[in-house]
Amino acid sequence: MTTAISPGADLDPAVYYPPASPSDSPDLLDSVETPAFAQAISAADNVPVAISPRPRLRTRQTVWRDAFEFMLLLLSIYALVNLATARAVVEGISMQPNFYTGQLIVVNRLIYYFGQPARGDVIVLHDPEDPSQDFIKRVVGLPGEEIAIRAGRVYVNGTLLNEPYIPTFCQSCDGTWDLDADHYFVLGDNRPNSHDSHAFGPLDRRLIVGKAWLRYWPFNTFGFIPSPIYDPISADRPATPPPTITPIPMTPYQPTPRTGTSIPKRPITAGSLG
Repeated sequence: MTTAISPGADLDPAVYYPPASPSDSPDLLDSVETPAFAQAISAADNVPVAISPRPRLRTRQTVWRDAFEFMLLLLSIYALVNLATARAVVEGISMQPNFYTGQLIVVNRLIYYFGQPARGDVIVLHDPEDPSQDFIKRVVGLPGEEIAIRAGRVYVNGTLLNEPYIPTFCQSCDGTWDLDADHYFVLGDNRPNSHDSHAFGPLDRRLIVGKAWLRYWPFNTFGFIPSPIYDPISADRPATPPPTITPIPMTPYQPTPRTGTSIPKRPITAGSLG
């Protein structure tokens, strides 16, 4: 370590003065400290130690191991997604106009492990009459409730259920059902053309696959499937059944007779529809 001496008032700037040595002054010797890294280098009998200009890292993992771990991660994520959800395609007209044939939905199969189905939820269920078939329906009745249908309108414990998502009410679905524990009442949104609880009765909780959670095809319908919000429902069953509503009389459709020469029908052959 060297110490530069600046020219003072008594020193001639034109004359070179060598740097002072620590031995020249005891005070200067006491002020000089040996750097810590120099002590470490000379600690082992003054054996010189090579110092790398910059540290280097070396990994023992190979490319194949990295690829294996990446594939294992992908398989784990895929298995988790398939365990928690299922993909389904809508078939039939029972949920029109809110669901159409060909639409693809994601079914959340874990949601009801942490809670119970709620009124208004659109669910996927096994057909009670043929468990190999799956249906998509809407929950309208919960365990312990009394469900009554009068002229197509649904009453829960005597309270009329407001259902603005129903375009046409079923005029031939009337009845009364008492729901036991773990039983639900499900109906299609297209009430006149739906095979649901008004036909096969209350649905056992064990037949519910999951909640229709997300619609992802066609892309213009992409989004989460909402549940409607209903008015408060009385928790007590009514002492008397809900009033019977007289359905509006409907005139049967009568096709207009056509005149002229009749055209014989083509026979049905392979590859054509009559």
